[in-house]
Amino acid sequence: MEKYQHEFRVVKMCEVLEVSSSGYYKWLRDNWKRDQINKEKEKINQKINLCFIESHGTYGSPRITRELQEHGISLCERTVGKRMREMGLRATPETPYIVTTDSNHKHFIYPNLLERRFMVDAPNVAWVTDITYIWTIQGWLYLASVMDLFSRKIVGWSIGTDMKKELPLAALQQAIMVRDPGEGLIHHSDRGAQYCSNDYTNLMLERKMRGSMSRKGDPYDNACIESFHATIKKELIYRYQWETREGAIKAIGHYINGFYNTRRRHSTLGYLSPVDFEQTYNKRRLSVAG
Repeated sequence: MEKYQHEFRVVKMCEVLEVSSSGYYKWLRDNWKRDQINKEKEKINQKINLCFIESHGTYGSPRITRELQEHGISLCERTVGKRMREMGLRATPETPYIVTTDSNHKHFIYPNLLERRFMVDAPNVAWVTDITYIWTIQGWLYLASVMDLFSRKIVGWSIGTDMKKELPLAALQQAIMVRDPGEGLIHHSDRGAQYCSNDYTNLMLERKMRGSMSRKGDPYDNACIESFHATIKKELIYRYQWETREGAIKAIGHYINGFYNTRRRHSTLGYLSPVDFEQTYNKRRLSVAG
């Protein structure tokens, strides 16, 4: 009965508006389709925005496209970029390279064994290390980092209020404790006095590492760790005004362990995180061995 009453009202309304009932129903279907499309677009836009926020505002369209694909959302990179522009989402730009270590000393300089071969086929084949600076209202902090070139994972890091040899030494000790590399690993750094100190080189000899150093004044010989320090600055350091050293240290620790190593997608790694990349490698090895 209700159905007939509804149809009767529709017919009468169409007569008053001087339109056909078929045209009216087509208009309803088209409106419903537009509503569904708009709802789906808004849902995806919310996901894009969430990905951007979770990346600390650092992901551009390539990485967000991969994030969406993992959630079953198939959009091309161009469309993602267009929607990001519409929402005013823009990744933070790069910052310039700045020298932080002193290579004017009389210590032994290792030859450049790495020779810019930044792609290696297994973990603990080559590590690269460097020091960068962080400003807080309380004063400067210095971050020493050790990266495994295979996965771009930060395997050791240390923060202090000066750049003495103890700073990179602590980062290397942490990396050794976490990874326990075998002998023959290439350890690459710049020519800074810290990396040439007796305590540092003795630890390398003890672990049977092969020392390698960049050419003088050439940051591109150590580009991967330089890139990491540029990344942490643009994605974290330069986005906040650090009032205390303690606050900066906590945030940097969370960034390295809770985001960069475990979640941040690297284009070099096929848009996997360092941890995911290593897990994929280990699964493949076990599969071959089995």
